[in-house]
Amino acid sequence: MAGTRAGARSTRIHVVSDVHGNTRDLARAGEGADALICLGDLVLFLDYADHSRGIFPDLFGTENADRIVELRTSRRFEEARAFGANLWAGVGDRAAAIENAVRGQYAEMFAAFPTPTYATYGNVDIPTLWPEYARPGTTVLDGQRAEIGGRIFGFVGGGLRTPMRTPYEISDEEYAAKIEAVGEVDVLCTHIPPDVPELCYDTVPRRFERGSRALLAAIHRTRPRYALFGHVHQPLVRRMRIGATECVNVGHFASAGRPWALEW
Repeated sequence: MAGTRAGARSTRIHVVSDVHGNTRDLARAGEGADALICLGDLVLFLDYADHSRGIFPDLFGTENADRIVELRTSRRFEEARAFGANLWAGVGDRAAAIENAVRGQYAEMFAAFPTPTYATYGNVDIPTLWPEYARPGTTVLDGQRAEIGGRIFGFVGGGLRTPMRTPYEISDEEYAAKIEAVGEVDVLCTHIPPDVPELCYDTVPRRFERGSRALLAAIHRTRPRYALFGHVHQPLVRRMRIGATECVNVGHFASAGRPWALEW
């Protein structure tokens, strides 16, 4: 961003995404920064690197977690859905079981947020629960703007609809409306990337995640200085320039445990 004037104090922002239950490192993520930005996916439903961690193995065991990961990563989504449905049939109230587990994770993670934190939702988050856990000092934004250190940041949360059917997937039209509501900003913060193949391809499961065409169009049209996002855990390309905009995948915080830093 713009250079710092002689004698003026710089502003440093730390950015994280895809926290997925990493409360320990989240508690330190704001150290040395003026503010923390979180781009969502706080919930750990199933750790694809360690199948013993998350809501799913807590309920059904690691062996069943191994199986559903195998089906999903081979893109056998219908088989995965049937396998999961059979397991959930023995639980009773599926929604209540998930909500109780998510509440426990949210209580820990929101308590770990430093002040100030600016956060938006990921595709696996449950937005309706956030107001219960967001403490003073944590500002939740979705389709909204905030001034941080004299710069305007726009925030758009959630993901687009996929066969995975994660909790906060919305239509392309609803997502585009939130992008439009944000308008022109210095830094555009989203959970998912713009619809660029190199930014959307995950090299480990070897598949494309969904990026947003509306986001890509807004980058071309409004030319923010930065577009920051997460969602793709092991991207083919972590950053690239689109016109005047530096597009940056801020990293998979659950595994890296380190924030991405922006300073001006």
